Amino acid sequence: MKHTKAWIGAGAAAVAVAGAVATMGVAAANHDSEEPITGDALQRASAAALEHTGGGTVTDTEIGDEEGFYEVEVTLDDGTQVDVHLDKDFAVLSDESDGAGGESEGAGGD
Repeated sequence: MKHTKAWIGAGAAAVAVAGAVATMGVAAANHDSEEPITGDALQRASAAALEHTGGGTVTDTEIGDEEGFYEVEVTLDDGTQVDVHLDKDFAVLSDESDGAGGESEGAGGD
């Protein structure tokens, strides 16, 4: 009987570990799922991006971008799209444009 209880306990522990690993995998997958920025963070990120680009319209946002903590896509009046990459404190890290301006790096970005 003692051996049976030990095997049951070991099996339960293995199931618990597998469940925890699966949960972490889902959390990691959600981090890379292009989750939009919401709430106060959306307002702050949008304001920082629009100040950086000198205007335009926020057309898309993302948490957990590979180039920064936040990414804000701004469409300028001429149709150019600029992806502004921000850190977790909403400071500009870099930007990337699909227009003639190309890509610029650094907090100044310009």
